[in-house]
Amino acid sequence: MDRFKLIPAVYLVIRDGDRILMLQRKNTGYRDGDFSLPAGHVDGGETLTAAAAREAAEELGIMVDSDNLRLAYVMHRRSEVPDNADERVDFYFEVSSWQGEASNMEPEKCSALEWFDVTDLPGNTVPTVRKALEAIAAGEPYGDDGWKVS
Repeated sequence: MDRFKLIPAVYLVIRDGDRILMLQRKNTGYRDGDFSLPAGHVDGGETLTAAAAREAAEELGIMVDSDNLRLAYVMHRRSEVPDNADERVDFYFEVSSWQGEASNMEPEKCSALEWFDVTDLPGNTVPTVRKALEAIAAGEPYGDDGWKVS
């Protein structure tokens, strides 16, 4: 029997007033065309905050110090793919400040980088990201997704 696996990922919530920075996914095989937050998997031997800072540099070209990251929300979720038993834990970090100007550093994976009013997200926002942003706005620290059997 295979050992249980849990896939951790970090998400960056970067704000400019009431606006939030989102990217449009492209050529990834997962929700291409939908808007999400800058994010990525945590590498082995890497802390969550180090992963968040790495993703900020890789995807946006900005430098984020771990002292400027605040854990805002955690989501435990199941894969959206039928018959896939993967479980994921997503850690959403609010970024209080950064150095540099955000730009699309991965045009092969991202077709757009845009600011949206947090109360008026695009209709094609990744559903779990939308749910997390709504929970953060409501001050909820934890949620889950995909566990209900219909």
